[in-house]
Amino acid sequence: MSTIFSKIIAGEIPAYKVAESNDYLAFLDISPLTRGHVLVIPKKETDYIFDIDNDEYMGLWVFAKIVSQGIKKVFPCVKVGVAVVGLEVAHAHIHLIPLNKVSDMSFDKPKLSLPADELQQIADDIRQAISEVTNAE
Repeated sequence: MSTIFSKIIAGEIPAYKVAESNDYLAFLDISPLTRGHVLVIPKKETDYIFDIDNDEYMGLWVFAKIVSQGIKKVFPCVKVGVAVVGLEVAHAHIHLIPLNKVSDMSFDKPKLSLPADELQQIADDIRQAISEVTNAE
């Protein structure tokens, strides 16, 4: 069964993409906990993150690390938090969330509702920051 994330990968549903490779995609959560909340997914649809084969699993985390560096550059924060919940969409994904306090990562708090132009600007800024980070290496 095709998930909403598979539809985003296929271009059937728009997303605010911040990074993409042959195997992975990172895009803004449209109901974020904080500004800069990004989802990182493998393009191969797998429900449970621990069912991903080892090489793809390691690649996903390296990709997430690169994305987190871009997030931190755009949204100065103490750390970029990581969460893998996996219950809301049957497609493995990592939440990357700028953190200044523990409550920034509470999935029980109300989600933000940001206008499309702000989401687009955030995506553009993170994408540019990722480009700067990867070009500096």
